[in-house]
Amino acid sequence: MSDASKISESPKTTNKYEKIISNLRQDDGWKPVGKLYEYQGFWYGPSLVQNVISAQESFTPQPTDIVLCSSPKSGTAWLKALAFSIVSRNQVNDSTNPLLKKLPHEIVPFLEIELAQDSNNRNLETPFVATHIPYSSLPRSIIDSSCKIIYICRDPKDVLISHWNFDQQVSGIGSESFPLEEALEQYCKGIYPFGPYWDHVLGFWKASLEFPDKVLFVKYEDLKTDGPFHVKRMAKFMGHPFSIEEEQQGAPEKIVSTCSFENLSRLEVNQNGKYYLPDLPTFENKSFFRKGKAGDWKNYLTDGKEVKFNQIMEEKFSGSGLV
Repeated sequence: MSDASKISESPKTTNKYEKIISNLRQDDGWKPVGKLYEYQGFWYGPSLVQNVISAQESFTPQPTDIVLCSSPKSGTAWLKALAFSIVSRNQVNDSTNPLLKKLPHEIVPFLEIELAQDSNNRNLETPFVATHIPYSSLPRSIIDSSCKIIYICRDPKDVLISHWNFDQQVSGIGSESFPLEEALEQYCKGIYPFGPYWDHVLGFWKASLEFPDKVLFVKYEDLKTDGPFHVKRMAKFMGHPFSIEEEQQGAPEKIVSTCSFENLSRLEVNQNGKYYLPDLPTFENKSFFRKGKAGDWKNYLTDGKEVKFNQIMEEKFSGSGLV
């Protein structure tokens, strides 16, 4: 991590953020994270509120940047690995691929974390930026630029279960202190980090319909069902289409295999490595590789727990055209 990520804000700037944050609506129901603040309709921890505002004010993208967007626990690491592998396929090989030695999050930095105070705190030869920031709160510098955006969406029930498990593991707060029933209630209210889910997804969905050349909407489950097709779709969108020869040689299929959960999760770096970020806990890389399955929610949302959840989601997505 470069020194740029450790730059401290001046007292004047810090006071400005503190004043903004002090006037925001608060909630502490998502216990593993602690207090959350509602900013522009979405919920963040205090340091992330400050970083989102800072990014909105100062982030400067490269003209060729591709912004990889997601709600947390929706396949973010997978999207990073796929996008990076597509664009770099002619620059790296099976022995030099950075994915062999680095977590995908280390290759593609987060806008609201590493890049919040310094747009250049990254390898500028890698044309990717990632974010969980909702579409309506993205910096205008991204919206008004020639940058392209790819958004990955996942079944909200799987997102909930993955989020609940991940936050318990990272925080050390067990299910006794934060039972699934409480997490489900918070999720249905939309009060959890980067929630509400439905507003997050619909922001990018509507943008993809209005600006199809700028925003590509991808479903986690579709990638699971037909990875090569959607890898080719992503490649074309990013301006790196596969040639007929590459397709005949199975290049899309190779990328899907290289970036599969089964392959990435068994790499030494992802089994025993650690991921360090400023102002956040140290993460064990293996915490980002739990199961990687579609439909795992069925093992948790039993005894009718999913009924209310489904009703809320059907209501929120009604009329959007998104299934």
